[in-house]
Amino acid sequence: MKPRKPPPEQDDLLRARLVEMIDMRHELVKLATLIDWEVFEREWAGLFPSSVGRPATPTRRVAGLFYLQHAFRLSDEAVVARWAENPYWQHFCGETFFQHRLPIDPSSMTRWRNRIGEEGVEWLLTETIKAGQRAGAVQDDHLKKITVDTTVMEKNIAHPTDARLYEVARRNLVGLARAADINLRQNYNRLGPRLSGQVGRYAHARQFKRMRKALRQLKGYTGRVLRDIERQMDTVAEGPLKARVAETTALVNRLLAQKPKDRKKLYSLHEPAVDCISKGKAHKRYEFGTKVSVATTTEGGFVVGMRALPGNPYDGHTLHEALEQVEILTDRRPDMAFVDRGYRGHGVETVKVFISGARRGVTRTIAKLLRRRSAIEPVIGHMKTDGRLTRCPLKGTEGDALFAVLCGCGHNIRMILRHLKVFWCQFIWLITMLRGFTQGAGRHRELQTPA
Repeated sequence: MKPRKPPPEQDDLLRARLVEMIDMRHELVKLATLIDWEVFEREWAGLFPSSVGRPATPTRRVAGLFYLQHAFRLSDEAVVARWAENPYWQHFCGETFFQHRLPIDPSSMTRWRNRIGEEGVEWLLTETIKAGQRAGAVQDDHLKKITVDTTVMEKNIAHPTDARLYEVARRNLVGLARAADINLRQNYNRLGPRLSGQVGRYAHARQFKRMRKALRQLKGYTGRVLRDIERQMDTVAEGPLKARVAETTALVNRLLAQKPKDRKKLYSLHEPAVDCISKGKAHKRYEFGTKVSVATTTEGGFVVGMRALPGNPYDGHTLHEALEQVEILTDRRPDMAFVDRGYRGHGVETVKVFISGARRGVTRTIAKLLRRRSAIEPVIGHMKTDGRLTRCPLKGTEGDALFAVLCGCGHNIRMILRHLKVFWCQFIWLITMLRGFTQGAGRHRELQTPA
């Protein structure tokens, strides 16, 4: 059943309202007035087609939790626990009185993400852009010039090695066989872990011939268990368990058949869509995750578009999608886009695209903006250190798409909060200086007045 507006809270003589407990000059209090919360109720209402059952959680509470989670780099459990302790967070999410219980179960955050999808979280990003315009953190002219770049959002997987993958595959197969009542000839529960650890020791000692021999033996253990299960698949009853066994055996067959230099390799059994991406970094040659396109304003570094790009496509082929998303979220087409040399051959004709390093036909103003293009790099760095872009814990390509957009929302929220805090500090300083100036002028007139 779709969410309902909470009933108006009646005055309680035994409880104080949140507005009486908190400082109304706080930046979170100001931000709450800048966001149009009615948008989420209107746009997410169609996601609840049923008219019976218990009403869903109010949309403002869920949207506020998503904002706070990615603005302060918290997990689902941590943001719910801190919400119950922080009156400013509760006021930001629309509460009237202080609540001592958790707002929702942490698992409900996952269900809400699955329900609203990528389009729903894009509404969250759109509202941060509009709130930034209302707060003055981003000007309307800034949306005419944007900078686009790509980065890698790593997946929550262990570093893939052949020994670890073979051992994990064997362990998963043995567990599924036990659940399906399949009697295995051998499960190698004693020999498998011991041999997997020995492979790493051989590699550390640079005894590669012994290492390759141990890898072949470990691969043989996994293959024997796999073939034993495939021979007895007919004995498994139809249902979800048989589907899981079939899916796992297909992945293990893919793992055992892949070659060292195959392009579409399997790097994780629980995340088959992970890509191996090389960005030319000296400290990290390869990153295992998905590529993310980031679009920011050239002046200010405000995020106006983020999109996950599964399959590790060429950067130039992704520029059209990035500009299209910016136009949808900001409701206006940018005039100029600044990119690096990895976008050569982009084929975009609707927007003027300037590639760094270009010299012909470039005015002094455009050359200055091209030098400013590299300012997107610290923006990405802040999203990885201050935000959660470093590692994506959500499952599948759909989880990558949702998480990338939410990381952009968190960055914008941090920028708006910093702008509101600095603006209020400057305002207080100006009032203090004016008060001191008027008091000093009054004393000066008193001294000059004759007795």
